[in-house]
Amino acid sequence: MPEFQTTPGTRDILPPDAARWRAFVDSFARVVESAGYSQIILPMFEDLGVFQRLGDATDVVTKEMYDFVDKGGRHIALRPEQTAGVCRAYVQHHPVVPWKVWYAGPNFRYEKAQQGRYRQFDQVGIEVLGVDDPQLDVEVIALAHDFYRSIGLKNVELHINSLGDTGDRARYVEALASYFHAHETELSEESRITLARNPLRVLDSKRSEDTDVIAQAPSISEFFSPEAAQHFDSVQEGLALLGIDFVVNDRLVRGLDYYRSTTFELVSTALESAQTAVGGGGRYDGLVEDLGGDPTPGIGFAIGLDRTLLACDAEGVFPAPDQGADVFVVDTTGGRAALRMASALRAAGLRAERTYGAKSMKSQMKTANKSRALVAVIIGEDELARGVATVRPMDGGEQSEYSLDAVVATVVDIVKKAK
Repeated sequence: MPEFQTTPGTRDILPPDAARWRAFVDSFARVVESAGYSQIILPMFEDLGVFQRLGDATDVVTKEMYDFVDKGGRHIALRPEQTAGVCRAYVQHHPVVPWKVWYAGPNFRYEKAQQGRYRQFDQVGIEVLGVDDPQLDVEVIALAHDFYRSIGLKNVELHINSLGDTGDRARYVEALASYFHAHETELSEESRITLARNPLRVLDSKRSEDTDVIAQAPSISEFFSPEAAQHFDSVQEGLALLGIDFVVNDRLVRGLDYYRSTTFELVSTALESAQTAVGGGGRYDGLVEDLGGDPTPGIGFAIGLDRTLLACDAEGVFPAPDQGADVFVVDTTGGRAALRMASALRAAGLRAERTYGAKSMKSQMKTANKSRALVAVIIGEDELARGVATVRPMDGGEQSEYSLDAVVATVVDIVKKAK
């Protein structure tokens, strides 16, 4: 066994999986940039206080944060998510609103590693700051829906809810606390611990002993102000207008304390594990203010790469991109001809490969076959002396000689037709 290996909860993303990850991010960028979102790249660590605003009762803050004091005496934390960092950037840089940004990259949480869930995990997501309009909520949800469709996923359900405004949520939490305390002996030990910290989090329990108690708990909709009820009705009307199916789930509260008003989650029905959520988000209209900014509405979502790709595997969609070569250069004259030819082919936009170390013609052709190249360009001593190269289609087509100056254009044409 090697002396050094990846630490628990992390792993290497090797080819071709790494190319699949990049294609995932590229696909996401195409969808959200079509709606005017621009990329933001955030630091991987921030002042601890930025993430403490996620809520003192959340596991992310109390149990899962990777935090430490650096050599300058600053207490910092690796980011467990990116919404708080976006809001900190908004407060710091004062961009024009609406500020529409998207992000991609790793986050860090110290939690039990399992399939589709790691301590270093990647997400893509969007955030919009500065607009309080239910039609924006619809746009944000629709973009998540459209992205899943763009990568071929069909078995993804949209669950939506509203947590009302700040007053609604506070009244609901009080009612939940009263209800759960009255039924505390019927709850699991884990849920009794959760109840002491945050009654809302009890609704997230998937333990069988909690099911009946949760099913009879008060519904948030009973506590909506007229304004909150109208906002949620408008969101549902907008989704229906776009033909997006959804389920109203009044037990959906999401995992972080900053959520208000609209919340949503996307669930893969193709996954059989207990963890079937592949993305989600909602409104967080008080977070910017908590970070020292002016009261500013915000909404966004995050999508996990690992679990979404597991859903893709379950549905048999979005495979790793084909990374076969376009052209393979075979050179038996010492390698200098291959050096020049491969460089010219790459400059023309082709994926060109070659061997090194004075391999025989037979060995080089064997490697060319393994590369899945569409075309081989063969340069031997005789061809080089005559200023030509042999262009051989690897599908068994007829090979021909071309002057060295004409090879690049010829191969580009063959590859375009083959693709």
